[in-house]
Amino acid sequence: MAQGKAVVEAARRYGRIYQTGAQRLSEANHVFAIEMARTGRLGKIHTAYADIRWRDGLRHDWLEAEPEPPKDELDWDNWIGPCPWRPYNSAYASGGWYHFYDFATDVAMWGAHTVAQALAGLDMTDVSFIEFEFAGPDQTMVTHLSNGVKLVLFRVAGSVWEPCKYWYGACGERFDGPEGWAAAADGYGSPDVSSPALLREYKKLVADYTGRTGRPMNHVRDFFDCIRSRRQAVANPDVMYRSMNICLAADICERLRRNMKFDLRKAEFVNDPEANRIRSRAMRSPYTI
Repeated sequence: MAQGKAVVEAARRYGRIYQTGAQRLSEANHVFAIEMARTGRLGKIHTAYADIRWRDGLRHDWLEAEPEPPKDELDWDNWIGPCPWRPYNSAYASGGWYHFYDFATDVAMWGAHTVAQALAGLDMTDVSFIEFEFAGPDQTMVTHLSNGVKLVLFRVAGSVWEPCKYWYGACGERFDGPEGWAAAADGYGSPDVSSPALLREYKKLVADYTGRTGRPMNHVRDFFDCIRSRRQAVANPDVMYRSMNICLAADICERLRRNMKFDLRKAEFVNDPEANRIRSRAMRSPYTI
């Protein structure tokens, strides 16, 4: 959390344009689901869902050392960065890093994308805190925003493409209101909705969004456009700091195995000194904030 705050402050201090890789915020199917919720077409949203998937656990062991590649091919010390030093193993660098606590988190692995997608469809202007209900390791976690919206961090076992009761595919979000629901995920030809009638405005809603915001349905293009215009990108540091803090707070809730209340404005747990002590990890020298 401290590193996220430092990113926000550095981008603001130096007037930099910063775009995270939450690319689904620039994809039409996800924009449609988000806009269905944001514009009130589903009625007042009472429940939002974010896909955090099931993981095989965060490993605390090390992989066996392998000969390091030439430094001009891979600077292993630089690759590790502020994380604890571990001997080189090609499995880390080829994607296996996300199974290990040294290099990764749990909820934030998928939630880095999907919580941001869920929050984009909600009115977060007056949300001051979020409450987490601990349900057990690797279980779906129900949370409650202070505006009364229930945010469900949903896990499902199996392949990332295995259908679940809220969506099929990976990195999904869904919004439920009294007038119906809308969802999107990777692999969709079109968004999933409670009634086919809700799709009638698909093209109009996406066009209205691009017209209102001036944002293209292309994440990299949005970044380049914002470099020129100097306005904030769609996945800017402030947006991602809030969503990542929710993910990291959920990780801490699972680690300490109890219900918690998190102040989103102060980025701290309410009356929980133990949880507040582990909001950040120690950083390997010479890295500092």
